[in-house]
Order: sequence, then C-alpha cells, then structure tokens
Amino acid sequence: MKQRDFGRTGWRVGEIGFGAWAIGGSWGDVSEDDAVATLHAALDSGVTFLDTADVYGDGRSERLIARVLKERGGAERPVVATKAGRRLQPHAADGYTLENLEAFVDRSLGNLEVETLDLVQLHCPPTEVYDRPEVFGAMERLVEKGKIRFHGVSVERVDEALGAIRQPGVASVQIIYNLFRQRPADDFFPAARAAGTAMIVRVPLASGLLTGRIDRSTQFASDDHRNFNRHGEAFDVGETFSGVPFEAALEAVEALRPLVPEGSGGMAAFALRWILMEDAVSVVIPGGRRADQARGNAAAGDLAPLPAETMAAAREIYGRIVAPHVHARW
Repeated sequence: MKQRDFGRTGWRVGEIGFGAWAIGGSWGDVSEDDAVATLHAALDSGVTFLDTADVYGDGRSERLIARVLKERGGAERPVVATKAGRRLQPHAADGYTLENLEAFVDRSLGNLEVETLDLVQLHCPPTEVYDRPEVFGAMERLVEKGKIRFHGVSVERVDEALGAIRQPGVASVQIIYNLFRQRPADDFFPAARAAGTAMIVRVPLASGLLTGRIDRSTQFASDDHRNFNRHGEAFDVGETFSGVPFEAALEAVEALRPLVPEGSGGMAAFALRWILMEDAVSVVIPGGRRADQARGNAAAGDLAPLPAETMAAAREIYGRIVAPHVHARW
C-alpha cells in the first residue's frame, strides 16, 4: 500500500486505514469472530493505521484491537488512534478538564493494553472547546506524562477544524470528506497543508451510501445509527449518510454511477480513490464489518488516478444535488 506522511509526527502510514466504529457498535450486530477476522484482513492487506474511540461499544472496539494485535505477536504494529470526551455526561465544554481527560486516557490505556497511546483525539467536542487553550494544554500535559504521544481533534464542521489547527500541539484533524461533503477541500485543506497538520478522513463512504448497494428497500437494524440517527436524534446528523437527506443521496448515487471506471472494484473503491486524489489527506479510514469489505477497501489505493473530467463531473453532481443540503451547514 502507498504510504503518506502523517503531518509533523514523523510517521508514515498506509493511505487507507481502518475505522473501527462498526466493529464496536451502532452498526447492527457484529459478532466477535467477524470483528476479529475483519481486523486481521485489514492488517493483512497493508493497513497500518487503525482509528477507534473509547465509546465505540463502550470500549469493545479498543479491546478487540488489543486482542488482534496480541494475536499477531511480532508483526509490525500499526498506529492506533483513539478518541476521548464523549463519555462526558452531559457532553459539555466544562467537562474537558485534565482530570476527566486523564481518566478517559487511563481507561483507553487499559483497553488497548499499552503504556502509551499513539494518538488521542478530542471526540467532536462542543464548539466552545476550540477557544479554550487550557483544554489543549491538558492534552500537552498528558504528552509530558508519557501517556500519549500526540493529540488531535475529530471535528464536525470546517470552522471547528480551522479553530483546532490554531491551537499549539494539535498534530491531526479528523473530518468528514467524501463525494457528498466536498467543502473541506475548499475551505480547510489549504490551511491544514500550511500548518503541517495530519488529515484523517472519516465517513468516506457516507455510511454505506457510496458503496452503491443501498436503495429505498434497504432495512437497517434497530441498533444501527442509520436507523436511529437518521434525523440526528442521538448525535450530529452529519455522521449518518453525511447529513444528506436519504432520497437526495440516492439520486446523487445514481448520477455518480456512470463515472465509476469499469473493472475498478465498484463504487466504494471509486469513492475512496476520489478522496485520495487530494494530497492534503494523510489517511482515509473506511470501516467494515466483514473481512471482504476490509480487503476491498484496502485495494482501492491501487486504482489509477481519476481523470480531470471525472473529477469535474463529480463536482458538478455535488453542486447540483448535494451541496444545497450540506455545504453551508458543515
């Protein structure tokens, strides 16, 4: 797999990583055996960056990663990024204290069975946090204590991403960027490049819509966020189908389908390759619930660069069908 620099950290990581939300929870039932097989398949396919969070399955995702890395023994260890903050009840800016963050980090250290966490990201904190330097100072303190190597932020909106990179010590920003959420390339990526900030792209397949396999008849389990968060009932609606109304998203998928090159591995691979055309991206983190999904996603980096006319056509579809619903909001 092709490697990319991960900002100022000195790491080089495979450009396609693995997002471990689905194997933790909120995506329907995923057995432990399937989760373990999916992680092994991703790592066997050249993935060197795993992204998780302490709230994915209340720590299940982190513990599964620890199990798989232990099973692999002497194999080269991937970078493991986790997140902290969403365990706060209520989830409010005043809760982002050194005491609380250290407690969350200590819990993740135990779940992942390591002495130092590679990267800890504030997990989509309230917007006020970006104007509180003491929060980022707390993360620096955890670096000084040797509990984390680097810290970053996972954000919902472009303005939050711009606020994050103004804070000293922020090594990475994780943001939604895909064929349905194109604004970051215009408003944020140039600033991230200039700052030397690593860029982690999440929700690259718009919660599965950009696989091209979801239609009006698709049913989602009661514990799948694509069912229970369709309108933002549980968390930011932008995390589910990238915030695009379902009918409009399906219309956009059909408009995009003719752009998928023959023999390319399908729409999912095309959608991932489209993201990788942006050199500001350090790693894209598609998820998966099955081993074949992990292998297919990892192979997307082998596709040839997309021609300029394809990129322009994708931009036109976004502007015509999708942008009115999402561009100004996130």
